[in-house]
Amino acid sequence: MKFKMILVITKDEKTDLVTETARASGATGCTVITNARGEGLKPKKSFMGLTVEGQRDIVLLLVEEHVCRHILEEVSAAAGFETEPGNGVAMQIDIEDVIGLGTQIASIRSEIEEEDL
Repeated sequence: MKFKMILVITKDEKTDLVTETARASGATGCTVITNARGEGLKPKKSFMGLTVEGQRDIVLLLVEEHVCRHILEEVSAAAGFETEPGNGVAMQIDIEDVIGLGTQIASIRSEIEEEDL
């Protein structure tokens, strides 16, 4: 079984939407890293040189490759990544190997078999 990592960097207020959409689209779980910082194309300036931009979260989703693109597109559409600058970005990364997903792999296999019927 081959896996891909979906890495989503988004506004704090979009994190729940991203995780709920990913799960509804086939993801079996996620890891959220909070309080990330970053800059876009045009860094924002504010009071006395300090930026008052909301925090960003990083959502990591390890998914079976056949559902990866679908989840990526659904998350992007739900969070408005292509329609509003600054909402976030999502990408997929190939995973060479993974350990520790025994129970999830069994569940994913049964879902794939049900789809094939």
